[in-house]
Amino acid sequence: MSWFVPDYAFATYRDISPEFLSAIGIKALLIDIDNTLAPYEQDTPDEHIVAWFDALAKNGIKATLVSNNGRERVELFNESLGLPAYFKSGKPFAKNLKRAMRDMGSDKSNTAMLGDQVLTDVVAGRHIGLRAIIVPPIKDRTSAFFRFKRALEVGSIKKYVKKAQKRGDSTQNVCGDAEKTCAFWLEGRYSAKYLKNHAN
Repeated sequence: MSWFVPDYAFATYRDISPEFLSAIGIKALLIDIDNTLAPYEQDTPDEHIVAWFDALAKNGIKATLVSNNGRERVELFNESLGLPAYFKSGKPFAKNLKRAMRDMGSDKSNTAMLGDQVLTDVVAGRHIGLRAIIVPPIKDRTSAFFRFKRALEVGSIKKYVKKAQKRGDSTQNVCGDAEKTCAFWLEGRYSAKYLKNHAN
């Protein structure tokens, strides 16, 4: 099992329905905040985020926020949601993921990790046996550090696309076309095509 290849990819968190999660046996979801649910500068959840969490709860799917950001950011964002939440989680290390599962009463067989980064969210989940769901970042950071991290993700996403296309099962129909879903990595500023066209 590769720690760096997600199990599923969606265009946005809103496309991840309770029905899909139930169909793959997920009863608990560990969720990143920044650029997964909202951009860094959005302090509080909008109505779409609130409605999505309400739908999860109504369908018996537990949710916990697991963020690498600081306490102030996480507590402010979570104030209206009232979810279990962990700040400064240190992903890809999985200490807080394990704590969250204990608190929710879930285990690796029925828990998934959702985030926008391979090197933190996907690795954190996969290396302890969870299924990992990735979404493209809502608003990508353009610092040299983040550009480097995103460039490293391209190979993992290509492997995911091949896996998803080979799988070709009903879950992929729910996720949507893998290449279109992953266009951020395959066609964006980190792709070989982009880099070739902007070499000069």
